Amino acid sequence: MISVVLIEPEGPVNIGMIARTMKNFGFSRLVLVRPNLTEESYCYAVHAQDVLDNALIVASFEEALRLFDLNVGTTGKPGKRFIPHRTPLYPWELRERLNDYPGKIGLFFGRESIGLKNEELSKMDITVTIPTSESYPVMNLAQAVAVILYELSKERPELEVESLKLATQVEKEQLVKWWAELLEVLEYPRDLERRKVFVETFRRFVGKTILYGREVHTTIGPLRRAIKRLEECK
Repeated sequence: MISVVLIEPEGPVNIGMIARTMKNFGFSRLVLVRPNLTEESYCYAVHAQDVLDNALIVASFEEALRLFDLNVGTTGKPGKRFIPHRTPLYPWELRERLNDYPGKIGLFFGRESIGLKNEELSKMDITVTIPTSESYPVMNLAQAVAVILYELSKERPELEVESLKLATQVEKEQLVKWWAELLEVLEYPRDLERRKVFVETFRRFVGKTILYGREVHTTIGPLRRAIKRLEECK
């Protein structure tokens, strides 16, 4: 189940156009964080006004983040050096990655002026970017939503898995926390900034993997035991 999440959208016209685009490609779940929602939004939504009527409006980015099992952030600036949250997938790679994913997915789009902030991108499980010309790389918000939803609409099975419970955001963060503690005990790498990169890289790895709660807890067990043994050795 994919929801489109707009973080502090500044233009009421864009909100309406995005609702219309969502309905074009068969998406109906919209989450708005502190939106500038006006009558103009409804005018531009045309026959997709029900998408706006049913939209969930929340007060903060953090509140929206907690709604989903997997959070996907969009960025128009991949970056020229390795930064974990600046190594995004292309839309067709995202479609392949999400294929068969049975949980709740939040597709996050940032503000028209600045997009998603680095701090917000760092909390995403996956990031996605649209390849564009270097002479004008940043797309209009509504157009970017249309391109990604078009790609995702090619294969969008709605699967329900009753037998296994997907790992929640809290469980995945616990796994990352224990990984960070292991690096802390090992004092590896010694450079603290590099150590942060190692933790962020592991967070991206966890985010890109379909994990079930049982798998997370099974993995945490040996990490905790290793940390305890290392502390005893000290």
